[in-house]
Amino acid sequence: MTSPQSLGQTSLMLQMTQRLPLSDTHFRRICQLIYQRAGIVLADHKRDMVYNRLVRRLRTLGLDDFGRYLGMLESNANSAEWQAFVNSLTTNLTAFFREGHHFPVLADHARKRNGEYRIWSAAASTGEEPYSIAITLADVLGMAPGRWKVFASDIDTQVLEKAQSGVYRQEELKTLSPQQMQRYFMRGTGPHEGLVRVRNELASHIEFATINLLDKQAPVPGPFDAIFCRNVMIYFDKTTQQDILGRFVPLLKPGGLLFAGHSENFSNLSREFWLRGQTVYGLSKERS
Repeated sequence: MTSPQSLGQTSLMLQMTQRLPLSDTHFRRICQLIYQRAGIVLADHKRDMVYNRLVRRLRTLGLDDFGRYLGMLESNANSAEWQAFVNSLTTNLTAFFREGHHFPVLADHARKRNGEYRIWSAAASTGEEPYSIAITLADVLGMAPGRWKVFASDIDTQVLEKAQSGVYRQEELKTLSPQQMQRYFMRGTGPHEGLVRVRNELASHIEFATINLLDKQAPVPGPFDAIFCRNVMIYFDKTTQQDILGRFVPLLKPGGLLFAGHSENFSNLSREFWLRGQTVYGLSKERS
């Protein structure tokens, strides 16, 4: 004879495996909400991605209806669930020394600047970009206090936690030289074999923070000698892109650089910047 407890467990398992309906109305509301919160534009072909990511939140919360979930969000603008909603729908594709042509440009720029070299990684994700920047600056400027600083931000709190931990699989660092591996990372042993951790001497030069690029009041500690905003603008519409670029202008020091992603063209978006290298921009008013 089946016990009531077994029946309850069976019912729960069925709920977990059944596909919950995502109506057109609910999908449009999701698109509107993530645009309002984070400026992200979701096209129709992202529907399966949206479903697969958000259904995990519904399961975690014990909900079986997208309408109830959205109603819960909209009923409390300050709910902690909003951050989980944003985290679920952000895309975090990154790697150490991704778009490697940028880093020799950064190194050369840093050599020629006076004072503390300050740089903003505006979409830090899981940390590969800001640590790549930090390694480049440490190679060029050393690691003495006050020589350079990296401000690393992201809207996604989960990826920032991984970034701050500074722990990676060793195979993720294949683009680093043996000297860089030895100087900037510690190898794990025993149960941590195959993992590496960023050394404190390097990590101490990096400040992590949760920043929404749409937030005009966000506490961004500029001005900076350079800003990395790579492969981010592609998720925004043109108006949002122009607003963000406009906010970058006063945050760059004279002669500062703005680094873009390989598929992004800021020249078509703003007259404030001119293309001075492969996806590297300077302020137009300084061109003469």
